[in-house]
Amino acid sequence: MSAIYDESAAKKATNVTVNSDLLRKAKAYKINISKSFEAYLAELVKEKEEARWLEENKEAIEAFNERVRKRGLFGDKYRRF
Repeated sequence: MSAIYDESAAKKATNVTVNSDLLRKAKAYKINISKSFEAYLAELVKEKEEARWLEENKEAIEAFNERVRKRGLFGDKYRRF
């Protein structure tokens, strides 16, 4: 599966506000905060891009599904189950 962003792009410093108790506990467990944030952010971006793709292709998907409902799939006559 390909990445949804350029993983070799340079890192950029940013400021985030985090609950101080949560941050303390994360550090106590030696959680890599930058890596964890980046992984979670990538997941959110992926979800948004998937939703956008579905919306952009909604008509084509509906047309295909309607065609399958009317005509079936190409291999239906060869299926043995």
